Amino acid sequence: MQIRHASHPDDVAALSKAALRERFVADALFVPGEQVLVYTHEDRMVIGGVMPIPGAPIELEAPAALRSERFCDRRELAVVQIGTAGTVTVDGVEYALEHRDVLYVGQGSRSITFGATSAGEAAFYLASALSFSGHPTTLVRLQDALTTRTGDAATANRRTVHKHIHADGVRSDQLVLGITSLEPGSVWNSMPPHTHDRRTEIYLYFGLPEGHRVQHVMGEPDDTRTLVLSDRDAVISPSWSVHFGSGTTDYAFVWVMAGENQAFTDMDQVAVTALA
Repeated sequence: MQIRHASHPDDVAALSKAALRERFVADALFVPGEQVLVYTHEDRMVIGGVMPIPGAPIELEAPAALRSERFCDRRELAVVQIGTAGTVTVDGVEYALEHRDVLYVGQGSRSITFGATSAGEAAFYLASALSFSGHPTTLVRLQDALTTRTGDAATANRRTVHKHIHADGVRSDQLVLGITSLEPGSVWNSMPPHTHDRRTEIYLYFGLPEGHRVQHVMGEPDDTRTLVLSDRDAVISPSWSVHFGSGTTDYAFVWVMAGENQAFTDMDQVAVTALA
């Protein structure tokens, strides 16, 4: 498991592009037949990817750095299917996840196994935060998520927001998670930009066709930096950082937050004219 330490905003201005990526970007998360995890000290979140192959299920292991016998001993977990289909078995109960379905796995779950079928690719994105309550494991299909449309085609940011795990839906201790999809012709996400000083947010970009990229903007509003991200790259956004971007075509992204509260609207808006 890779370890990423927390960063002070004053550090970012001095970092090279390579060092910036090393601190905040998680790529190569999805490797056939493997479990790949990244631990960030920003709100002690863990993200990762699991890609089982047919006939070879993968049981989620607790890396030594967690100092726990099982992954969910002190953690809750969200599993997002960004491939086509696959199964997750939690303590003997099997859940079939199709594209963009989300499974919330409660703290205290003992055994979590990922499986693939012969009908398509199984690519599970994992996001985890500390938890001590043991909320029930719950499957949220895409069509059952709370759905809103926002943005404007005139500003190229028309998008659909699906909220899977949130305070008014599937309960968790910290995690708030959903999927945003941009409409054809729209390329800007999360506009106007914002920060939220009480939470860390992580984006996983996916659905980018080959040859396309996202220009992701991070940093303090008056001192921004840009990262070029590919399909299935994740980027960690500390509480002090803006987090928005523009793609060379439409795409989707999984957003997940953890921190002091779960209020979706607890954010500080930043005027576009204030960016530098």
